[in-house]
Amino acid sequence: MTFNDLNITPAILKALTKENYTSPTPIQEQSIPAVLAGRDLLGCAQTGTGKTAAFSVPIIQLLSEQQVKPGSLRRIRSLILTPTRELAIQISDNIQAYSQFTQLRCTAIVGGVSQKVQERALNQGTDIMIATPGRLLDLINQKRIDLQYVQILVLDEADRMLDMGFIHDVKKIITKMPAKRQTLFFSATMPPEISKMVKSLLVNPVKVEITPVSSTADRIEQSIYLLETGNKQNQLNKILQDKSIVSALVFTRTKRGADRVTRDLAKVNITAQAIHGNKSQNDRQNALKNFKSGATRVLVATDIAARGIDIDELSHVINFNLPNIPETYVHRIGRTGRAGLSGTAISFCEADELPYLKDIQKLIGKTIPEVKDHAYPMRHTPPAFQEERAAKPAGQRPAGRQANRPGGRPEGNKPKTNPKPKPKSEWFKKSNRSKQPVKQTSQTH
Repeated sequence: MTFNDLNITPAILKALTKENYTSPTPIQEQSIPAVLAGRDLLGCAQTGTGKTAAFSVPIIQLLSEQQVKPGSLRRIRSLILTPTRELAIQISDNIQAYSQFTQLRCTAIVGGVSQKVQERALNQGTDIMIATPGRLLDLINQKRIDLQYVQILVLDEADRMLDMGFIHDVKKIITKMPAKRQTLFFSATMPPEISKMVKSLLVNPVKVEITPVSSTADRIEQSIYLLETGNKQNQLNKILQDKSIVSALVFTRTKRGADRVTRDLAKVNITAQAIHGNKSQNDRQNALKNFKSGATRVLVATDIAARGIDIDELSHVINFNLPNIPETYVHRIGRTGRAGLSGTAISFCEADELPYLKDIQKLIGKTIPEVKDHAYPMRHTPPAFQEERAAKPAGQRPAGRQANRPGGRPEGNKPKTNPKPKPKSEWFKKSNRSKQPVKQTSQTH
């Protein structure tokens, strides 16, 4: 099948040809006709399946077919919500490429950059808006954005927006739109809260499911290093001594960890830059640009910041820290082995990460080959590890694993509850204990 078989207008076909698009991917083949027919869509697809074009192309066509009076004020007719700035900018770039032979205009609204620049773009009018929830909600509250003319809503990577705590902002934004609209919903995983949103937002949707999240590309060579605690940086330095590793995307669990790895690589003359939520948008874009151009050999990223990184010729993904959510492992290694190329995924695992490794191997249905011939082997496996894990119900993870991980809480995760403060009587008594005796009284809790 070609794009010509999908009833796409000549202007868009011309743009797709110019961008070297030949045949639609499975999600594009199934989604484009459904969206053009006005149906709601539920897309279960991970990064790298071509879903951006799957929703962008039909949106461009539907909006282009509408008659707009010359000189009239452009209204926001389609809103695309994404979890990260990088992904929003990437989608904006793609839409501009697909719509280059139409009269449509699109604008990206993200945090981390000057609001004034975005206000000027809004004053000129836009047909398609791509936005992250936080900045968009700010501009809505300032009455600088009006969503009452939105006809098509896209929620991209909804599960990641849930992980990042954006779902409440998304719900507020949705209330500012017409109830009658077309909704396209994309999520790599379907946790309970996402499933609940799907039922409340979509009307008789077409469901498109591509590449189950548990699968990993066969062309990606995977390996695991079981390391004695404290030797990950040493092992990373040794691996990167191999000059055949042209580019490597290194994943850490925390922003602080990403900065530390970057500094330590610089000490051994390996060019590296970090990309995470504490970096300004300009710093993040420059780091990504340098990585794509080859000026920087290693990009060190947190999972949240890595959303939107789309590099066809990425040779290696290295998991400096194993993720505590097994599906995240699949997303990470899927950054390599794209466009028909081979790829390599290397992971480091210390003793306290063994439960994560077990969950990952259970999800992907295979044992990741262990590299045993290295300088920092794990000397001791935690006592009764195998028995403890085997005794737990399928899929259950040890309580408190995430909170007890060294290096802090992963970027984007928030504590579910605030610790309960001690009663004033307790700390008052403690602070005055050295000054004078305090008569103890029984208390009922």
